[in-house]
Parts: sequence; C-alpha cells; structure tokens
Amino acid sequence: MLKEGFQRYINNFKGFSREIWILTLITFINRAGTMVLPFLSKYLKEDLYFSYSQVGWIMVWFGVGSMTGSWLGGKLSDKIGFYKIMIFSLLVSGMLFFGLQFVTSFEGLCVSMFAIMVVADMFRPAMFVSLGAYAKPENRTRALTLVRLAINLGFATGPALGGLIIMSMGYKGLFWADGATCIVAILIFALLVKEKKEKAKSKEEKQLLESNRASVFKDKPFWIFLVTCLITGILFFQLFTTMPLYYKEQFNLSELQTGLLLTLNGLIIFFLEMPIVSYVERNKLNKVKVVSIGCLLMAISLLLMLINMWVGILVIMMLFMTFAEMLSFPFSNSFALSRAPKGHEGRYMAIFTMSFSMAHILSAKVGMEIIAAYGYQMNWAFMGLIGVIGTVLGFWVLRLVDEEQRR
Repeated sequence: MLKEGFQRYINNFKGFSREIWILTLITFINRAGTMVLPFLSKYLKEDLYFSYSQVGWIMVWFGVGSMTGSWLGGKLSDKIGFYKIMIFSLLVSGMLFFGLQFVTSFEGLCVSMFAIMVVADMFRPAMFVSLGAYAKPENRTRALTLVRLAINLGFATGPALGGLIIMSMGYKGLFWADGATCIVAILIFALLVKEKKEKAKSKEEKQLLESNRASVFKDKPFWIFLVTCLITGILFFQLFTTMPLYYKEQFNLSELQTGLLLTLNGLIIFFLEMPIVSYVERNKLNKVKVVSIGCLLMAISLLLMLINMWVGILVIMMLFMTFAEMLSFPFSNSFALSRAPKGHEGRYMAIFTMSFSMAHILSAKVGMEIIAAYGYQMNWAFMGLIGVIGTVLGFWVLRLVDEEQRR
C-alpha cells in the first residue's frame, strides 16, 4: 500500500522536458537564496530603527518596483523573447543585491528597493512564458506546479538558513547570499538551456495578433479574477510583512523560530501540492472554484490570528494558509495563462503578476498603517473580511465563465 502510494506520488513528476527540470532547478537555487524578503521588515525595524510607517513606505516602493518590473518583463518577453529577459533580470538583480547592504538611509532604501524590484521581477512573467514554450499544453498546470514546488522548497530552506545567517553573521550576510544565488542560478540556465526561437509569423498571424491586442482590456472575467488574486496576495504577503514583527512582539519568537514556521509551509507544499494539482486535473475540477475555496481558507487563517494568547495558533494558522496557497496559486496561474490569446501570453502574465506586486504594496502599507493606528487584532479582522469578499468575487467569475461556455 505504501509502495503504491509512493509510486503514484512519483508518477506526478513524469512527462516533463529537460528544460522544465532545469527551470525548476534554477528556481529552487534562486528562491533558496531569497533570504532578504522574509526578514526585510524585521531588518528595517530592528536593525535600522525605522518606524512602522517608514517600513510601510519602503515596502510600498518594493511593490511599485515589482509592478513596474512585471509589466516590463511581460511586454519585453512578447517583443524580444523570454530568454534574454530572464538572463538580464537575474544577473543584474544579483549584483544589485550585493550593493543593497550599503544603503541605510530611508530615501536611499526607497529608491534602491524600487530599482532592484524593477529588475528582479522582470523575471516572473518571462519565466511563466518560458513554461508555455518548453512544456506540452497538457502539462502546463503541472509544470507551473513543479516550479512552484521549487519556489516553496526554496522558501522552506531559505528562511531557516537566513535565520542562522542572521544569528552568526548579521543581516549583511543575507544580501551576499541573495545576490550570489541569483547569479549562480542564471549561469546554470544560460549554460544548459538553449533559447527557443519562434518561427517567423505569416501576414495572417500578424493580423490576428493585432486584432487580439485589445482583448485583455475587454476580458471582464479576467479582471474580476485579478481582484480575487489581488486579495489572496494581500492576505498571503502578511506572512512576510506584518507577521514576522507580530511573532516577535506578541510571542517573542527568534529569527530561527520565525524561519521554521515558514519552513513548515514550504515542506507541506513540497509533499502535497503536486498530488493535489494532479487530483484536480484528473477529476477536471473547476479551477476558478478551487481558487475561490483557497481564498476562503486564507481568510479563515487570518481570522484565526485573533486568538492571541496561545502560541500554538501560529502553527494552525500556518496549516490553513498553506492549504489555501496550494489551492489558490497554481490554478490562478493556469487560469490566467489559459485566457491569453496566442502571442499575448506575456501581456496577460505581466498583468497577472502585477496584481501580486500591487498586493505586496497594499499588504505592507495597509497592514502597517492599521497596526500603527489600531493594533494587530484590527489588522487580522480586516484581512479576514476582505478574504470573504475575494471568495464572493471568485464565485462571480465562475458564473461568468460558465455563461461564456454556454454561448
């Protein structure tokens, strides 16, 4: 029985091209090295002594840079190809991370975080487009999930390693680790993966692309769906903005303990996300419905934070958040890509990734301002409420898509 279960688990990972596995490897290396993000708010507050409001504003510029980079990455992927964008993004952002440790003023950090995220987040839409190029159509959701597994396995190891680095070398060590892993990852990619050249388009194909250009702005279900994605992003990014501070102030957790909570999230996703995705795919469950249920679980996870007298609630909350993440993110990626007309995948994925960048801006700024004015409890209540709104919007999209298909 155990052997059969293990074989079924292994079967979920079959059928991928060599390029997809290399993309997965470099994503893991890059994300394992992303140690700055989980501790950024703590670094700004405890090491550089900024106020909640200043931390919020630096996170806003982080998010604005992320939005700009996502838009640029998607637009340029359609114009000059995803391959060049991916190499430029990781190579340059790695160098910029080395320099970030030497910037300590409020204004300097606002500008630096914006610049780094413009370059770093050009990678995301380009990477999504590359999955469309290197994966077979029937494997795309699983390929997205495989890359997400690499991201989460990276996050499982990164924060714990980050906590150890802080305790032994201080926060400066994180910037060296982050920059080095960006550069190592993209060197592996450039050496092992060849650029996939597109065939020259015929006159008819060019006319069709032109006629599809405005379709993204007329795609009502896509835009409502983006609001649900925005809300799930706002809730999820609480893990990296307000919660590390809350863990310390309410429960006196160390950096290592904070890292281990995020490690729990990453490990559960590593073992369970691919089987869950395969189950949904095999049984042809509606992806929008799955995303909406994920948004509801995320709302519940934040409302659980209202219980603030027992440290064990942090583990239960993390379990709810993890299952919410496994339902929301793989299928939101897949649904967004499925809405894109041929030749406009970069544009759609740019707008999709921009929704998460906007979520980072709002998650940090709104969360920090609510905490500064009304305390942590009000923040958890507010986040839970907007999660319920996101769920309702998700089911509205489900109805609109059903009506589309019946026409």
